[in-house]
Amino acid sequence: MRKLATISLLLGSLVGFIALSGCSKEVRNEQQLEQQIKELETKIKEQQKTIEQYQADRDQKETEKAVEVAILEPNTGKVIKRINPMEMGFQKNIETYKKFISDWVKNLARSENGYDKRMFPDKIGADGEVIKGTPRIILSEDELVNRIMDVSVKGGQVELPLTVFESGYKLEEVNTLDEVLISSFTTSFDPSVTGRVRNIELSSQAIDNVILGVGDIFSFNTTVGERTEARGYQKAKEIVNKQMVAGIGGGICQTSSTLYNAMDKLKIKYVEHHNHSLHVGYVPKGRDATVSWGGPDFRFENTVNVPLLLKASVDKEKGKVTIEVKTSKLYAKQIGKI
Repeated sequence: MRKLATISLLLGSLVGFIALSGCSKEVRNEQQLEQQIKELETKIKEQQKTIEQYQADRDQKETEKAVEVAILEPNTGKVIKRINPMEMGFQKNIETYKKFISDWVKNLARSENGYDKRMFPDKIGADGEVIKGTPRIILSEDELVNRIMDVSVKGGQVELPLTVFESGYKLEEVNTLDEVLISSFTTSFDPSVTGRVRNIELSSQAIDNVILGVGDIFSFNTTVGERTEARGYQKAKEIVNKQMVAGIGGGICQTSSTLYNAMDKLKIKYVEHHNHSLHVGYVPKGRDATVSWGGPDFRFENTVNVPLLLKASVDKEKGKVTIEVKTSKLYAKQIGKI
């Protein structure tokens, strides 16, 4: 407003100067006066352009403030983020803007508290009832980026494209899933190393009676959970960077490796699998599956096309851990196992 007032005052002064010039013909000849008038007209035009540019800039800023993209959670309708495309350079450099959006979406999906969630599988409890886990949830990153880019010109609302993958089995089938053994594997351990034995026992209990529906993606780390003293895990030797060191939960890799060898007899798809940095003695070389909380995981997808049931048992006297994979008679016939 101050700028407009200043410009208006200048215009008034210029008009007054023209009038005074008309009263001073005795000291100025007509040619000089015409020249001065032309100069004044030029200044007036320049000031008018300044006013118009100021108004255009103000209108542009108001437009930029009005363009907003609101990101919503689909279930609650809660706004989790507001984006002003113009302030972020959408019109100046669309590729830079898209990269910023892509990086933000990637973090939104994959960070520790992101929207992508690994499945925590259902399992059969001691009473035969199903203990429900939680489904796998995936945020479609490419789709969200495209949605945001589409509304960045005029603004608007965008819902997170979340897909929930429920476990691929029918509740009425559960009681039949332990009818036929279709795969198993056993490894041996030293019963006298009590800490290690306890860790194998706890991790085996965590995967015992787990139901793997068709298309389910099993995560060893998610299913077993964090290995802490509070949860009963003890110190035992484990391999870290080609060194044997003492750590809480040492020995659980024998459970994951036994599981790997049992599942490897079936037509499954590996999502994540890592070997130890040193050879382990309980399985042949290259047949191990190392895991670590917050690090390497053992993950696979049930692509056998029938629901499966995991059974895990530990014989502490004989020093053996066994993992079995079972299914119903009907499904065993379908996959040629009986």
